[in-house]
Amino acid sequence: MTGPRVTVRLDKWLWHARFFRTRSLATAEVAAGHVRVNGTRTAKPAHAVGAGDTLTFPQGAAIRLIRILQTAPRRGSAPEAQQLYLDLDLPPVAASSPLE
Repeated sequence: MTGPRVTVRLDKWLWHARFFRTRSLATAEVAAGHVRVNGTRTAKPAHAVGAGDTLTFPQGAAIRLIRILQTAPRRGSAPEAQQLYLDLDLPPVAASSPLE
């Protein structure tokens, strides 16, 4: 028997996973409507997210596509944060050099 799904606020999860330096920046990005949860745009920083949800949001010049694997009770180190998600972005294509 499984219990209820563990969820956390969207802005808090983005901060815990270290996609934004401060929770205020994460809140502003969500409130501006720049984040999609499972393909649906949301402007609510308190939107509940949990394991299995897919997030799409801009970060710098890139668009990030992330699947949430778990939530965390606190903001940890960078290696701990990387355990919270699966990066679904395609790896960058290396420039091929001409054959000589």
